[in-house]
Amino acid sequence: MFDMNRELCVCNSLSLQDVVTLIKENNITSLEMLQDSKYSIADKCESCLEEGYENDGFSLAMALSLVKQGRL
Repeated sequence: MFDMNRELCVCNSLSLQDVVTLIKENNITSLEMLQDSKYSIADKCESCLEEGYENDGFSLAMALSLVKQGRL
């Protein structure tokens, strides 16, 4: 399973749990919606969007996809 405490957006100190909660509460369906300035996510660097901070695929795109699939 996934470590929900793993930090996904390092520049804003947001964990996977924080991101999943944000996606669900705001009915976010795309990365563009997630990057909206009112959410303060992926606004300082862009490494968390696609490839992940550690270049390992743990990214906002992955989190969004897993929420859409109902796996998170």
